Amino acid sequence: MTTVQKLAVVLLAMAVSFGGAWQVQDWRMGKQLAKQAGLHKDDLAAITNAAAAQARAEQDKRLATEQQLAASDQQHSLELSNAQRSQATLRDRLATSDLRLSVLLDATDSTSGCDVPPTPGAVGVVHAARRAQLDPAHAQRIIAITDDGDNAVIALRACQAYVRTVNLIK
Repeated sequence: MTTVQKLAVVLLAMAVSFGGAWQVQDWRMGKQLAKQAGLHKDDLAAITNAAAAQARAEQDKRLATEQQLAASDQQHSLELSNAQRSQATLRDRLATSDLRLSVLLDATDSTSGCDVPPTPGAVGVVHAARRAQLDPAHAQRIIAITDDGDNAVIALRACQAYVRTVNLIK
C-alpha cells in the first residue's frame, strides 16, 4: 500500500469513527432530550393542575361571597320591608285617630305656661306623669322623620355588611 492509500485508509477510518461517535452522541443526547422533555411535560402538568386548583378555589370563594351578599341583601330587604310596613301601620293609626302621640310634661316647670296640675287628681284613672297629646299633623311629620331615620339606619347596616363581606375576599 502506498502512502496515499494508507492516508486514505486512515482518513476513512477517522471519518467512520467520527461518524460513529457522532451517532452515539446523537443517541445519548436523544435519550437525554427525551428525558428532559418528559420532566418538562410533568412540570407543566403540575403547574397547570396547581393553577386550575387555585382558580377553582378563587371561584368557590367568590361564589360563597356572592351567596353571603345575596343572603345579606335579602335580610336587609326584609328588615326594610318590615320597618316600612310597621311605619305605614303607625301612620294609618295616627290618621284614623286610633293612636295619638303624646309628650311627657315636666310638672315642675313653671315657665311652660301649661296649666296641667302637677299631681293627678282623684277623678282620673291615669296615675302616671302628665302628658299632652300632639296635633295629628305634627305627629305625622314626626313619624315621617323617624321613618327616614329608620330607613337610613337599615341602609347603613346593609352597606356595612356589604363592606365587611367584600373585605373578607381580600
